[in-house]
Amino acid sequence: MTYESDDQLAARLAPALALLAAVGETGHVTRAAELLAIPQPTASRRLAALSDLVGAPLVLPSGRGIRLTRAGRMLAAASTRALGAMTAAAREVREEIDPGSGRVVLGFLHLLGRTLVPSLIGGFRAGNPAIRFSLVQGSRQDMLRGLREGEIDLVFAAPMPLDDPDLASSPLADQELVLSVPPSHRFAARKRVRAAELAGEELVTLEHGYGLRQITDDLCAAAGFEPRIAFEGQESETVRGLVAAGLGVAVLPRSDQALTGGVVEIPLSPAVYRTIGMSWPAQERLTPAVRAFRDHALSGRTPLGPGFRPNLAP
Repeated sequence: MTYESDDQLAARLAPALALLAAVGETGHVTRAAELLAIPQPTASRRLAALSDLVGAPLVLPSGRGIRLTRAGRMLAAASTRALGAMTAAAREVREEIDPGSGRVVLGFLHLLGRTLVPSLIGGFRAGNPAIRFSLVQGSRQDMLRGLREGEIDLVFAAPMPLDDPDLASSPLADQELVLSVPPSHRFAARKRVRAAELAGEELVTLEHGYGLRQITDDLCAAAGFEPRIAFEGQESETVRGLVAAGLGVAVLPRSDQALTGGVVEIPLSPAVYRTIGMSWPAQERLTPAVRAFRDHALSGRTPLGPGFRPNLAP
């Protein structure tokens, strides 16, 4: 038997990448054909031809659908990766031709969606009205994972991932952290509170994976005690609500809105700030639209909104 070289076989498989990826995603020839807008018999014939080309079956019947064989799974996974690379390249080429009509996928922590993100996007779109944004919110851990996997272009997070060689980061803004307590708490009338005084207090905080939780844990560790966590949440406003209900105290960013009667904010001594940083893939070339927004955000030309001050680090 005469075998083709790997390059020759890959070249003959290349036109079927979309079909292989669609079959891998749906597990069904008919649904794969619908995704690609081709007749089902055509999809079946192409799969049979691919099996002949490879020399092994790629799919087997399974109930009303099909299942991929080991060879089929390998090719489907490779096809999905290859199509992802081609999609990114096509996007880059299109935006190189017309950089004013690109798209930016921006990930950020929930609380930054109030003022910081709208201020930066608003200032940028004043000069780039055709560039579109897809906004993704979540924990620091989830945002950075999406950045590494190519699902997100830029991320605003705190603290910055300075120990990750795959990501580049630059400081953007500083935000003061304060102690939030209910009005009836013994600290409510204080001008300042030292972190060490929180030992023994019931703390309300975010779950692991959120940057504010890491900062809170580090603050307690530096003060020499293990925090007593009463409640864990996924969003700062929920944490603030639990504090207002008298269920504990919390280290939170200073509110950018008028406080209700349920929460009192007290500065920490010494003052504590978290640095909001912008991160992007270190080894990948950014599209023109993404690069333009990154540079705008870091330029300091747009006011950051209440509660934030520009980071003046060199």
